[in-house]
Amino acid sequence: MDWKHGGDWAGFEREYGAPPLDFSANVSPLGAPEGVKAALRDAAGRVDRYPDPFCRALRDALAERENVPAGQIVCGNGAADLIYRIVWALRPRRALAAAPTFSEYGAALRTAGCTVVSYPLKRENEFRLGADFLEFITPETDAVFLCEPNNPTGLTTPRPLLLKILERCRNSGTWLIADECFNDFLDEPEEHSLRPWLTEFPNLLILKAFTKLYAMAGVRLGYVLSQDESLPDALREAGPPWNVSTLAQAAGAAALRETAYVRRLRRLIQAERPRLLEGLRQLGLEVIPGEANYLLFQSQRPLVSPLRERGILLRSCANYEGLDETWYRTVVRTHEENQRLLTALKEVFL
Repeated sequence: MDWKHGGDWAGFEREYGAPPLDFSANVSPLGAPEGVKAALRDAAGRVDRYPDPFCRALRDALAERENVPAGQIVCGNGAADLIYRIVWALRPRRALAAAPTFSEYGAALRTAGCTVVSYPLKRENEFRLGADFLEFITPETDAVFLCEPNNPTGLTTPRPLLLKILERCRNSGTWLIADECFNDFLDEPEEHSLRPWLTEFPNLLILKAFTKLYAMAGVRLGYVLSQDESLPDALREAGPPWNVSTLAQAAGAAALRETAYVRRLRRLIQAERPRLLEGLRQLGLEVIPGEANYLLFQSQRPLVSPLRERGILLRSCANYEGLDETWYRTVVRTHEENQRLLTALKEVFL
């Protein structure tokens, strides 16, 4: 079985008989909030009924949080489910994405027979999006997928350039799908989101998820914001019904009340990200200065197997377009856990 993402804790446990310290999945190290766990326990008593197919209560809570009408929100079984629904609802013939970036954009587009054009992010520019990205957006471009902050680099695009991209897409009749799943890990999330422009640009879709921020990867819950009135129905019809379980809907509504948890997590990431970055650089590694809760770095020495033998999972980026087997991505965890990773890396390099 070929798994293309991180987080394969089950394979590790089957091999070693114990859980790993997982640096391969970009999930909050604090675990799911207690309010979310309580909501899941309470919702278990209602699993004999079909889930609300329209996620009414959850969408109402999201509408208040995102300051958009509930009718502009569609919930899904994680961001990946929604990416595929977007592709099958829009049916683009030609789409644009950066490289490297999250692989599921290309995978979903190819299932619909779409031609995927890659904009190569340059190592000499720290894999940052350049102004020449605009030249890749033409009237023949039906959709643009943009990950903000990007995965695996953790870098954001300056808002002025984002707005130029958004304007270029509107003028070209192109959908812009802005994946903001890691936006809430940024030091100033609101300064990077395109949400304020939703009403002005009907060609804009914003993708978000509960997976990483609230450590709900096993629950599977994401949502799309769109000003286009016809899109919600199209997204729901682009896949199977009842795609958001009763448990997921209850957990999501509870998570939105966990404001103290989010503040605590953000403080942790703000403190530990620069420490981990400096620790990796002190080992002689080239590190991209990511802005979210993960860091991309390069090592000429293989790391996945040696760290696995030490009980640690690390994400190889060899399957990202534009990268090779020398690139790795690590999540930012607690201070003690980050120190354990750095100690294990020192042992490997000795």
